[in-house]
Amino acid sequence: MKKEEIPQDDSALKTLTKEVCYAVDDAGNYTTELSTGWEVKAKALDVAWEDIDQRIADAKQKVLNNEASPLLYFMEWRLMDVPIVAAYTGFWKWTVKRHLKPNVFKKLSEKKLQRYAEAFNVSVEELRRVKE
Repeated sequence: MKKEEIPQDDSALKTLTKEVCYAVDDAGNYTTELSTGWEVKAKALDVAWEDIDQRIADAKQKVLNNEASPLLYFMEWRLMDVPIVAAYTGFWKWTVKRHLKPNVFKKLSEKKLQRYAEAFNVSVEELRRVKE
């Protein structure tokens, strides 16, 4: 691909990052250039974000229906899974899974809630409540 042919299509990440692409310059040498994105990649990214939004909405509904603790919502919102949350909080993975149960979560101490709040970058009060 020639230097001037590098795609510069808008994407969801256009203001956040640029991608390095290899191109051939006028002298026939390989060089690097920045691209804001291309249409195919932008569409794939949009589909992925729609999936993430749906997972967040599903998690929120489970919390509101008392089927899961607020941890599930914040895990989806912050794009984290059990091993990542365990690494950030210092809890065992099985402990995090146990805290996903609403009746167990309600009994957690302030100290444990604070560890989760710090991992999700929210206050303990926000952690306790998921707004409709």
